[in-house]
Amino acid sequence: MVDLFIWSIDVIKYDMQLFEFINSGLSNPVFDYILTPARNKYIWIPFYIFILAFVGFNYKENRLYFYLFAALTVICSDQLSSNLIKKTVKRVRPCNEIQLENVVIERVHCSTGYSFTSSHATNHFAVATFLFISLSRYLFMFRWPILAWAGVIAFAQIYVGVHYPIDILCGTILGIAIGYIFGTILDSINS
Repeated sequence: MVDLFIWSIDVIKYDMQLFEFINSGLSNPVFDYILTPARNKYIWIPFYIFILAFVGFNYKENRLYFYLFAALTVICSDQLSSNLIKKTVKRVRPCNEIQLENVVIERVHCSTGYSFTSSHATNHFAVATFLFISLSRYLFMFRWPILAWAGVIAFAQIYVGVHYPIDILCGTILGIAIGYIFGTILDSINS
């Protein structure tokens, strides 16, 4: 039991060090220009509209299933991350962490909500994985860029100072699992 406690302290220490490296050490005007707006959900509205329209035109007979499972993916990922895990773990965001107050570069407003898991990472990887699976026959060339899109948004959460790397890693794993489940179910319906 003592070994597990010491191991968890080491993980948290390395998590904070990696956070500092990404948030401060990688600081530069190009990342500021790209990553700060990249994590804003409103900037991606045209992308979401494009996907919904693309499905409406190309997924004719099963588009309602697609819309239903896409909605279930988003609802499930957001509720699990925001309302179950965050409210259970209650990890303080790095931008609100007293130990880091002189270190963190806050590039966006720091909310008072909890940090673990990152809902941005969970939601975007859930959507990206769902799209990767469900639209693979239509958007074959864009499957990997869709996952990279989720990765950039998740990484940006560390860079702007609102999440630790472990928040992102665990949110990513959770999101991939949720997107995989709903994408696979939809894919089996369409087969």
